[in-house]
Amino acid sequence: MKYGEEEVAKAKLEPWENPYPERDYTIDITFPEFTCLCPRSGYPDFATIRISYIPDRWVVELKSLKLYLNQYRSRYISHEEATNRIYEDLYELLKPRYLRVVGDFHPRGNVHTVITVESGERSGK
Repeated sequence: MKYGEEEVAKAKLEPWENPYPERDYTIDITFPEFTCLCPRSGYPDFATIRISYIPDRWVVELKSLKLYLNQYRSRYISHEEATNRIYEDLYELLKPRYLRVVGDFHPRGNVHTVITVESGERSGK
């Protein structure tokens, strides 16, 4: 196993202390090279994952997020389950004031799917 594969295999999402927990501000993260496998056909699915959140006590450490998202590349998982799982894992880790996860999957078979999971109130001011 190569060193990058080892890092992906052992990846865990890591929280970092929010340096400004008293302030509402929005963090937007885009992961344009998300991949997973269709649980029915085994064909690869490609997506852009967009994460937007207003942190409370914690922010996500970006390298841990990158490695965590790369774990999906060999998983047989639907668009809906992948997007909801990412949302659940981030929500459980961060307990943010607001969280939105969008899975914008590339068209396959002439079908374009966008899954959005969202909770909390968005002010970001």
